[in-house]
Order: sequence, then C-alpha cells, then structure tokens
Amino acid sequence: MIVYKQYNQEQLNIQYNNRLHVPDFATYLERWDNLSSATREKHSFIKDIAYGDHPRECLDIFPSNKSNAKVFVFIHGGYWQMFDKTRFHFIAASFLPYYVTTVFINYPLAPAATMDEIVASCRKAMLWLQQNLAAYNANPNDVYIAGHSAGAHLAAMLLSKQWANEMQPFIKGIFLLSGLFKLLPILLSERNDVLQMSKEMAARNSPVELIPAQNYPLLIAVGAAETDEFKDQSRDMYNKCINKTSSVELLQLQELNHFSILDALADENTLLHRAIVKLMEK
Repeated sequence: MIVYKQYNQEQLNIQYNNRLHVPDFATYLERWDNLSSATREKHSFIKDIAYGDHPRECLDIFPSNKSNAKVFVFIHGGYWQMFDKTRFHFIAASFLPYYVTTVFINYPLAPAATMDEIVASCRKAMLWLQQNLAAYNANPNDVYIAGHSAGAHLAAMLLSKQWANEMQPFIKGIFLLSGLFKLLPILLSERNDVLQMSKEMAARNSPVELIPAQNYPLLIAVGAAETDEFKDQSRDMYNKCINKTSSVELLQLQELNHFSILDALADENTLLHRAIVKLMEK
C-alpha cells in the first residue's frame, strides 16, 4: 500500500533511516567524540550556559580572541530525540581561525518534549544570544546559523513567518545541511513513534511552507550519497526560497553521505566550508 509519494511503509521508513544507508555510522560518532575532546583541550570555552529553565536549555560558547567577532551557531541533529551539543564541538576548530565565535545549542528532546516545545526552545536560545553575546566579546548583530538534519529543520523554523521580525535584524545568514523541511513524511514514518506529532503539528512546523521574504543569504547543502527523500527535501526548500531571499544556493556535494557532510563542514579545504566562510566574509 502506498503511504507517501511512490513509497510503501517499509520503503518510506528506509528513506528516513540514515544508519541503514551508512553501515559504518558508528565510526563517525566515535571520531567526532574524539575530535571534540581534542578541541575542548586546545580551545577555551564556556559550557552549559542556561538560556531557559529546562535542563537541556543550555549552550556552549567557544569565544574568538577578536573583539566584536562574528558568530556561528550550530544546532545539532538526531531526529529531535538524541545527541548532545558536546559531540559536535570539533566543528569549532575550523571556524576559530577565522576569528569567529562558535556556539553550540542543546534543546529538549522527544518524547519528553513536543515538536512545538523543541522549536520554541531554539527560538528562546537565539533571543538569549541576541541579548547576551556582547558579554562574550561577540557581535550580537552578526550571527550566522547552521543546522544539520533535524538541526537544519530547527534553524529554518527560526526564520518562519511567525518569528521573522524577531530574527531578521541580527541573523546575517543561514546554512542548512541535510535538512528536514517538510514533516509530513516524518509524520507518516516510523520516526513519529517517538515524536508523536499530529498532522496539525507537523504542518505548523514544516518550514518549507512558512518562509517569508528574507534579506540574507541562504545556503542549502545535501550529500549526493544521501537518500532520494533527503535530496528532495533540500531541493524543495531551495525551490521555495528562490524568490524569497537575497541569495540562495543549493549544493549537492559529491560522495558525501548524511554523516560525512559534517566532516566536510569541519574541514577548511572542502567546498562546503569555503562556501560558508565566503558568505560570512561578505
């Protein structure tokens, strides 16, 4: 029986199960943990700064040694139900040489938190940063947001119609990596066993339908080795944004999968990293 597009239930579940398509995914997680540990040993940072009352409403800041620095905010993935910001600290090492303060956000996770609550927490984090970054020698009006997978969804939701007026004054660019922008297929997949979204909740948290006109650059990237559904998600988001942003670019990165795209983000010699730095330097 067809559930979504041309997919039956099993096929749809497979499309959104990245670990099935990258059998050695555990080696990525182990490497990131080791690299992040080395990054913490080498660079000073402030950890677990509360931006709200929930235990997971906290963030880490790796400050630049330059005053009034640009800010790169990273929102991690994990299907809104797993992972911690500390696993991704290794990304900071590739941006600090460019005098960029790097911030990593945690947020409440499903099933304890609903999608509405998770999105609201990320909004709260961004408003906290806007009000407090100056105390960390960073420019609160020169902020760039990056998100991966579910984190890309959360980054895109920050710029949806209901919050655009709050966010636009200080967000200067957004980078969406391997993102999920239409939640209907997630609702229909086994992923919703934990998320427990209703159809209405999925609709109001699908940024592909909520993006207003924007005045900052948008970079959307996806690995060529990702599933057709993940590639379609990025392509659909790009097509929706073509006439709504000052600049939008879609990168389909050869040979990269859903996990190795983060390695590319953290490597100064890759097309992805160079494209992001170029946008931040404009």
